[in-house]
Amino acid sequence: MKTFFLSLVVILISTIQSQAQELQFSVTLNHDQMVGSQKTDPQSMQQLQTYISEFLNNQKWTNDAFKNEEKIKCKLIINLLSSPAQGNYQGNAQLVITRPVYNSNYETVLFSYVDKKFNFNYLPTTQLFFNENSYTEELPYVLAFYANIALIFDYDSFSKLGGNPYIQKAQNLANIARNSSTNKGAWDMNSDTRNRYWLMENLNSPQFVPFRESMYTYYRQGLDVATQSPATTQTKVLEVLTTIKAISQLRSTSILINSFFDAKSDELVRILMEAPADQKQKAFTIITSLDPTKTQFYQKLMM
Repeated sequence: MKTFFLSLVVILISTIQSQAQELQFSVTLNHDQMVGSQKTDPQSMQQLQTYISEFLNNQKWTNDAFKNEEKIKCKLIINLLSSPAQGNYQGNAQLVITRPVYNSNYETVLFSYVDKKFNFNYLPTTQLFFNENSYTEELPYVLAFYANIALIFDYDSFSKLGGNPYIQKAQNLANIARNSSTNKGAWDMNSDTRNRYWLMENLNSPQFVPFRESMYTYYRQGLDVATQSPATTQTKVLEVLTTIKAISQLRSTSILINSFFDAKSDELVRILMEAPADQKQKAFTIITSLDPTKTQFYQKLMM
């Protein structure tokens, strides 16, 4: 009988582990930049950070089973800049999504995104509710939006357009928030071209389907074989750059393309540094046309 119960416990633990939550968010909350009269009780800020971390990490976002080591690693760095009224906060946030590279200790950045209008209401004494089909509060809604963005980029890196189900979920959240949120500048089209609206517009646009498909090429067919065949990785990366160049001719200002180069400039140079001279020259020409502000940095490819 004792053996039976021990076996049952093992099965239950294994089941729980196999159904573990998908995301592993590290949350940093900076509030030192708020002006003196608006500085908030540190305990309240700690409660807020705990709420954000638990909301992102403790919910089940998909129907897939994730082992602990398979969790999608993300960083969320929040900078609170002002508090116009009690419990009302304005600031910005940076979302960074990473992915391990097969057969290595290297983690690559899938997506890095700066949200300039991370504005919300929060009081430690008020419980925040989340309903994905009905807008309740700004904070849980934008956090759920970020969770689905993380799923989109991770799933796209492992299978072509694998993130499609989460694009639908993120779009549903964005649509509801756009009609209900008071933080209009974050969700509507008549604002910053790198806000949440334009992020979803890019992800939904048929023009960017080749970009999303090329992310599978870049990661699964490129980086994941780097230890076995660096030449294959270099060829695949150049193929991706060629695809992005073609897309940029249709959409010269794109949050997806800009964010790609914000996250990848160092990595691209490291990958292509040992490529044949003709590949390096071709890559240099493409990269500097797409990311001209870093032309001096990319000169390393020509040395």
